[in-house]
Amino acid sequence: MTAATDTSRAPGGEESRHLRRDIGRVGLLFTGVGSIIGSGWLFGAMNASIIAGPAAIFSWAIAGLMIVFIGLSFSELGTMFPVTGGVVRFPMYAFGGFASYSMGWITWVAAAVVPAIETTGVLQYATKWYHFTDKHMVGGEPVHTLTPVGIGVALLLLAAFCVINAIGVRFFAQINNVLVWWKLIVIMVVVVAFLVTAFHAANFSDHGFAPAGGKAMLTAISTSGITFSYLGFRQAIELAGESDNPRRNVPFAVIGSVVLCMAIYVLLQIAFIGALSGGDLAHGWSKLSFTNDFGPLAAVSTAIGLGWLATVLYVDAVVSPGDTGLIYSAVTSRLGYTMARNGAAPAGIGKLSRRGVPWVSLIITFVVAAIMLLPFPSWQQLVGLVTSATVMSFGSGPLAHAALRRQLPDRHRPFRLWGGDTIPLLAFFSANLIIYWTGWNTNWKFFVIVLFGYVLMAIFAATGQLKHKMEWKAGASWVLPWLAGIALISYLGDYDGGRGVFKGLVMGFVVNAVWSVVIYIIAVKVRLPGDRVRAIIAELPHDEVDSEPALAD
Repeated sequence: MTAATDTSRAPGGEESRHLRRDIGRVGLLFTGVGSIIGSGWLFGAMNASIIAGPAAIFSWAIAGLMIVFIGLSFSELGTMFPVTGGVVRFPMYAFGGFASYSMGWITWVAAAVVPAIETTGVLQYATKWYHFTDKHMVGGEPVHTLTPVGIGVALLLLAAFCVINAIGVRFFAQINNVLVWWKLIVIMVVVVAFLVTAFHAANFSDHGFAPAGGKAMLTAISTSGITFSYLGFRQAIELAGESDNPRRNVPFAVIGSVVLCMAIYVLLQIAFIGALSGGDLAHGWSKLSFTNDFGPLAAVSTAIGLGWLATVLYVDAVVSPGDTGLIYSAVTSRLGYTMARNGAAPAGIGKLSRRGVPWVSLIITFVVAAIMLLPFPSWQQLVGLVTSATVMSFGSGPLAHAALRRQLPDRHRPFRLWGGDTIPLLAFFSANLIIYWTGWNTNWKFFVIVLFGYVLMAIFAATGQLKHKMEWKAGASWVLPWLAGIALISYLGDYDGGRGVFKGLVMGFVVNAVWSVVIYIIAVKVRLPGDRVRAIIAELPHDEVDSEPALAD
């Protein structure tokens, strides 16, 4: 790395700082894969089995396909506009400030919670060695909360994430590539070892393939950590502005990371189910548990005589969630930076260090993650909250995609999605279904957070912190009905605390399909005119980058 390529002199003589394009093709792919493979795979196979039984295999596949639909829309957008924080910027281009603030707030909150979740996952496994967590039973579920020592260690881990990110994106990518190779190797070793050492085909039928029916199979998609385990695909979008060749790298990284991890997760679920003993299933899938429940995969390894693999898994329980926490610390800081650059947050949050790192936003990310270390409910419940919030923010991508197709029809699209409105509409429908399957008991908390975000927006507006027009007609005309409608559908549904007015799979599909089409049509109709979109693109500051070579692939 050359001595001083992070700063330059602006025409007026002032020093300007900018983000750097230091992430190559494989580096961007591994950022997605590394973010996807976190604590989810360590807990998801067991949680999904408890909810859905062997049908959890299809839960992983269905969730992967739904995320691919969403990822395809973002791939076209990400190559059209290879900017950092694209999930926040795309709604700004298509619908203006209100839509951008709404999606930015939702995305930022969801991302900020993840480092805390991953750190908690690390320490839950590490409780085998030291008293980092306490186990309680809440509502019949085991809940692991951090002890005072656990909170102290967690804070040190969160601080380490920030320090590594503060050094710069090149150092971050170098460390991440190594950690992702480790994670991929460990997962494949687990799959092969389970299949070869202990595979009981009868486990797929003796207690029923789908003992709780199709509804449970879909519920598992949202609440067991399955969708949570895929959400990292968006990091290739968030870091597109720091990739050496976004037009080539973004579609490769987004779609490649989801497809690769989907294949791995399905194989892992098959191997996990096959490796269980008859005693483990003596009381049925819903009662599946282990004496040592700090780490289910490690417990299975020990039970089938693979003590060495259990040791590897306990080590990986630090590496996998730790790497994902590292990535999300980077991404959350970029989201705050982008909101500030968009004029949707105080400008000071967008300050960059001499190394081109948004250091103010990074500090805020640390503080929020530290607050989340308080004794909140179980890992699974936090995962459900993050899933709803993140998928809601993803839902804006297909709508922005559909709008920009009409607003900027002649703009160069290095990756053009086929099928007209078909895939964007399927992507939007998929996002709404995932939120619906999460259930009302989780979703009402999410919507309270959304309301709090609008309170902050009012404060920012009153103090002059919002620099761009809200474009109320183009944004609020679909955002507010969408949020209100999804909240009402969740409340009236029959998933986890809903009133049960919409009963059964078919009714839930139909209601969500109709609402998805209605909001899709409204959003496309009220979109900003093309001239206004071009003006917004010209008004927004663009990330200046240097030309230093990217990391070798």
